[in-house]
Amino acid sequence: MTTTDIATQPGRAGYWRLWSNVPRELGYLFIAFPIAVVGFGLTVGLFSAGFGTIVTFFIGLVLIVACLYIARGFGTLDLALLRWTGRPPIQKPEWQDARARTGFFGWVRAVLGNGHYWLYLLYVMVLDFIITTFTWSIMISWVASGLGGLTYWFWSIFLPQGHRGWFLSEWIFQGRVGLDVVLADNLIYLALGIVLVATLPFVSRGLVSLHWLVARGVLGTWRSDALQREVATLAESRGAAHSAEGHSLRRLERDIHDGPQQRLVRLQMDLAAAERQLDADPEKARSLISEAMQQSKDALEELRALSRGFAPPILLDRGLVAALESAAARSTVPARVVSELPDGIELPQEIERNAYFMASEALVNAGKHSGATDIEVRVSLRVEEQSWLDVVVTDNGRGGAFTIAGHGISGLEERLRGLGGTLELHSPAGGPTIVSAHLPVTTSVTSTTSIA
Repeated sequence: MTTTDIATQPGRAGYWRLWSNVPRELGYLFIAFPIAVVGFGLTVGLFSAGFGTIVTFFIGLVLIVACLYIARGFGTLDLALLRWTGRPPIQKPEWQDARARTGFFGWVRAVLGNGHYWLYLLYVMVLDFIITTFTWSIMISWVASGLGGLTYWFWSIFLPQGHRGWFLSEWIFQGRVGLDVVLADNLIYLALGIVLVATLPFVSRGLVSLHWLVARGVLGTWRSDALQREVATLAESRGAAHSAEGHSLRRLERDIHDGPQQRLVRLQMDLAAAERQLDADPEKARSLISEAMQQSKDALEELRALSRGFAPPILLDRGLVAALESAAARSTVPARVVSELPDGIELPQEIERNAYFMASEALVNAGKHSGATDIEVRVSLRVEEQSWLDVVVTDNGRGGAFTIAGHGISGLEERLRGLGGTLELHSPAGGPTIVSAHLPVTTSVTSTTSIA
């Protein structure tokens, strides 16, 4: 077996990989102890002072809250140091609390009522101090003994020989072997040093892993935290959906009032005027009827445009890509649709409808404001832990676009957030303007069997 073959064996390679983390692990174990001592002193002092002055209420309360914040800081620092050693990151708790925004006493209730603060205090004031004292002692003893054993043969010659009344080799062999005790001691200490240094990666890994396991159990998030975040996200999404629906209804009401309703009123007035002039002035009556016919055509066109705000028939009948191609064909700026969707894919109607609205709004905005000469609408499916429908509208206009609350893209952003999606607008001065919608989807692919 060659040297290369030995070096590439999994066991050997794994052992040398352990050595790559030893400097950081030893550095962590070395600095963790003084940090823990400082944290222990500060938290014990502040908590004792706060508890002792609690009868004054305000002073004791402030000292205890300050103690909790200091414990949070030391715990967060320890999480960062553990991550620096190469350990998997530990997810930190969610410190935000709505009660903190209700004033001073709300902030105090939010801090004192958060169990993570008290766990961090327990960790800094008790657990970390005990664990770091234990691991630091082992680390210092192991490294000092290993290096001392490896170099004993050198520095032992400087020891005063006349005062050495005890040799390790004499105690081990009880004088039964006629060896030079100095040489024997050198060999024994050298062997001991080799063993200690060779096992140092396993010891440092084990000691740091002990810190990481305790920190994960005490300083990490709880399962209930994730549930609370999910509930908060769902509540926010529901609120965004309701808000977007309200904006859409108010906008539709305004558009109907300002558009078709006014034209129908004008149509009624023109027909009434034509009826009065029918016998007295037939030419004027015909002119009024002609104007009434034009008003009816305009009202019909506006109603058709408004109906596209619900869902165009082509979207329901032929799907998203065909509907986007139809919207691109109606665009005042030359536009093209690039579909990267898999063949036979079926998307939920609500997802298709909102993706269509977003692309249509972006096309209209580009035609009105961008000064663009080319627009691309790209549709794709991105599969990660969850499937995402990405609709990206890019124009080569002047850029500088921004959202206005309650209008256009802003309203669509609320609609998408209500579905768990996101909307991004990137429009630097000079262009291009890129509007990207990302919608979570549950897809299915329709399989077709060809008959030869």
